[in-house]
Amino acid sequence: METLPTVLLKPGEADRIVAGHPWVYHSSILRLTHPAGDGAVVQVKDHRQRLLGVGLYNSKSKIQVRMLAPERVNVDRAFFDERIRAALDFRRKHLPEATSFRVVNAESDFLSGLIVDKYEDVLVIQTSARGMDDRKALIVESLQALFSPRAIVERNDAAFRKFEGMTESNGVLAGELSGPVPVRFEGLIFEADLKSGHKTGLYLDQQLNYRMVADLLARSKARDVLDCFCFQGGFSLHAARAGATQVLGIDQSEEAVAVARRLAKANGLAERCTFEATNVFDWFKSALPPNERVLPRCDAVILDPPSFTRNRASVPDALRGYKEIHLRALKLLRTGGTLATFCCSHHVDATTFMDVILSAAYDARRVLRRVAQFGQSPDHPVIPSIPETEYLKGYAFEVVR
Repeated sequence: METLPTVLLKPGEADRIVAGHPWVYHSSILRLTHPAGDGAVVQVKDHRQRLLGVGLYNSKSKIQVRMLAPERVNVDRAFFDERIRAALDFRRKHLPEATSFRVVNAESDFLSGLIVDKYEDVLVIQTSARGMDDRKALIVESLQALFSPRAIVERNDAAFRKFEGMTESNGVLAGELSGPVPVRFEGLIFEADLKSGHKTGLYLDQQLNYRMVADLLARSKARDVLDCFCFQGGFSLHAARAGATQVLGIDQSEEAVAVARRLAKANGLAERCTFEATNVFDWFKSALPPNERVLPRCDAVILDPPSFTRNRASVPDALRGYKEIHLRALKLLRTGGTLATFCCSHHVDATTFMDVILSAAYDARRVLRRVAQFGQSPDHPVIPSIPETEYLKGYAFEVVR
């Protein structure tokens, strides 16, 4: 095995790594014993020269080392075969019926800087770390051997690549792909635009929650449902199939709403679903004029907004946004109605999110009973020692009065 450059950590900086967190920040490093190229494999030791493991180095990133293993390993084709196969086995165990899911979820699968999503017979990869990007060819070879996909698409247009000293890179890496890919969730047809659509295509982390919320609405016999930030209508279509007769989905993206309308028709639900392209906050303002009494008219409201905050500095503004949409949603809900709400920001923890909801309920003079709690689907696993792996949280409430 080759001699590796050694990254020595400052006193007190090793505990987090020993506990399983894979990120070594620039501020934690005492020194390098030898120069290391960006993307190279290095070994990491504490200040007493005890081995902590190996990882991928990048001098241009605040995260200068992304740990891969607590022992010496060769980061070769066999390494990726083993890690990706282990990740796939986990999905097959916990999502046995799913045909589209996240195969590799970066830190959750001990491959920091790598995401692989499976949409039926097509794979999408994102490499957000220099070391992973440099080994893209090996990763593609491994994926081809394990899945035999029709195509492998690269979606590396995320802004965070700039912080790793990398440029955007998009396109088909293997096979051929033309047009959106039809995707099935629980028997409903959706479509993923893997070349230019949102994220890598769809919100795979909500896959189980679509069904769980729909089942809850069916039990409560919800008929009039408002789905805010609906995107392609994931919650809308599931709610309609579960028995809702009037579903209104709202999203500011004209393109997403056009797809939602098309999917409602394709799934035989067009008579039950209506979609409107508008800003959700503006829609609420028009539906709830100031100083006018509005009669509650919804049996259920679903709130699934995009992240309102990308950093801790913007959390106060995000909380005000979360409170506003909850306050307005609660004013539209009938007594006995259901509020299903989600937050996908890592910087807003579950306790803070709950506090915002309760503050909105107080201002709306509504009393809530919690009836369900949600998280991200099992293909986005959570490693408790890596808090960043847990970001999606959600609740369902019944309006008691």
